[in-house]
Amino acid sequence: MARVIFLGSGGGRFVTLLQIRGTGGVYLIEGDARLHIDPGPGALIRMRNAGLNPTRTDALLISHSHTDHYTDAEVLIEGMAQYGKKRRGILIGSKSVVEGADGIGPAISNYHKSRLEKIYVLHPGEKAKLGELEIEGTPSKHSDPTTVGFKIHSKEGIISYVSDTEFFEELIDVYRGTRLLIVCMVRPLNAPIPFHLSTETAGRLVEGVKPEMAVLTHMGMKLLRENPWAQARWITDRSGVKTIPAHDGMSVILNEKIKIEKAFNKNKRSNGNAR
Repeated sequence: MARVIFLGSGGGRFVTLLQIRGTGGVYLIEGDARLHIDPGPGALIRMRNAGLNPTRTDALLISHSHTDHYTDAEVLIEGMAQYGKKRRGILIGSKSVVEGADGIGPAISNYHKSRLEKIYVLHPGEKAKLGELEIEGTPSKHSDPTTVGFKIHSKEGIISYVSDTEFFEELIDVYRGTRLLIVCMVRPLNAPIPFHLSTETAGRLVEGVKPEMAVLTHMGMKLLRENPWAQARWITDRSGVKTIPAHDGMSVILNEKIKIEKAFNKNKRSNGNAR
């Protein structure tokens, strides 16, 4: 069984600054492996609310060097490294995140990189191993030109994370075979902006890939005002694929079937051993 937990479903400058939706990223647990994708502002607090212990995380996957995707990464590295006392944990990130590129980044200090056991600079088509999981970099067209998405090859099938990107036809072939497609979609119908997916272009992607289920996340202010469920229904009707908008704390369980679980209790407190 694999569990995908949405520690936030918002993105973009306004939602991030006002925290109308959380921006803590996506957390995946499968077997003994625990990885955290794009831990933006508030990720640590959202983990606390979900009963997740940051010292048990094995890897951070960071798609690019924009603050709504990486802000809490360094404190989470200290968690992976057992309060910074060990060399432990894996960082898998774009070139801008790890090394800096084109005047963007790096997002992680040399000290925090020194606390890690392994670091991978991931380019499209390249792969990294995390136990029995294989993480494959996928291409994007974004204002950070080194941005990557992730295809996670797991026992329960392929779980794909489409980070910030504009639509281009190659994406359909790249993500084919995906079981759960997680799409960062910032904008609603009739309101596209450069370098990001809107409802129309996310719909084209979902229609072409034909995953078992698609989940929309990283939603911007205008999209949230336009009713995310209406946007998801538009994509479902166009693509024939069940598409839902994420909400903060929602879990997706992958087993023989894919099912949705309710949000975590925001008053929940971790006992230090939570999975």
